[in-house]
Amino acid sequence: MNISVVVPVYKSERTLPDLVAALKPVLDEVAHEYELILVNDGSPDNSKRIMRQLAITHAWIRAINFKRNFGQHSALLCGMRAARYEITVTLDDDLQNPPDQLPKLLAKLEEGYDVVYGVPPVQQHGLARNLAGDITKLVLQSAMGADCASKIRSFRVFRTNLRDAFADYRSPSVMIDVLLSWGTKNFAWVPIRHDERQHGASNYTLAKLVTHALNMITGFTTMPLRIATINGFLFILFGLGVLAFVIVRYLIAGECVQGFPFLASIIAIFAGAQLFSLGIMGEYMARMYTKSIDRPQYVVCEEEEESRVPAKMR
Repeated sequence: MNISVVVPVYKSERTLPDLVAALKPVLDEVAHEYELILVNDGSPDNSKRIMRQLAITHAWIRAINFKRNFGQHSALLCGMRAARYEITVTLDDDLQNPPDQLPKLLAKLEEGYDVVYGVPPVQQHGLARNLAGDITKLVLQSAMGADCASKIRSFRVFRTNLRDAFADYRSPSVMIDVLLSWGTKNFAWVPIRHDERQHGASNYTLAKLVTHALNMITGFTTMPLRIATINGFLFILFGLGVLAFVIVRYLIAGECVQGFPFLASIIAIFAGAQLFSLGIMGEYMARMYTKSIDRPQYVVCEEEEESRVPAKMR
């Protein structure tokens, strides 16, 4: 088995050496040939220098540097496109996903699955982060059309040829798990250990997760447009019901419904529904505009790698 490991790097100068040290014995055990692709997503610390040193020291490490920050999933997409071997592994750079859990995912993959996620029973995150993550996974389930969407994590293994399904994808909005679902529905997951973060804090704040979920909703599914349609239909029914109430009251009591507050409330409700629907359509128009200007998903400024033979298990 030959393996390419892709790690997006951001503010990871303190964890990268430990990650490499923990990853190498595991890859020696499970792979014949392997490589580690570190993708620097415009990190403002000394991660670039550490990556360069690691690439010079280790023949099996490649370092790719972006010109600026493009986002974790763009970094993953870049690494996936650069992968040389038939199995690709992705994991974070913070060591919360222990590399020694990798054999569990590979064993499940060998059962015939195309994508396998490592899912911890308990995540070492805060309540707000876990809640935002759960909301994102509900959105993913609609976008992917897969039952395992609630099990999606950043620690995943998959067959590299799945990238052929989105080889021509050029939109700046990138969601790796949705793209993988374009090539297969054969997903699985296994329970793994999840360690506490040893250095720094998570780069994913609640605001970033909400923005990520919004981009995913409007970038990969038409569900909001359907919600807008249903919203409009329900308020039409509500308006017809109010009209019927006014007519019946007039026929029975001989008077109309009096009072400005009632009329103002009805107008406010309908105006709010219209603005909500227009906002949804505006989000989709913004996505169409962004795609039409052909903004790049990422820009690579340099790649560091030693021109030596790939690492092999002894």
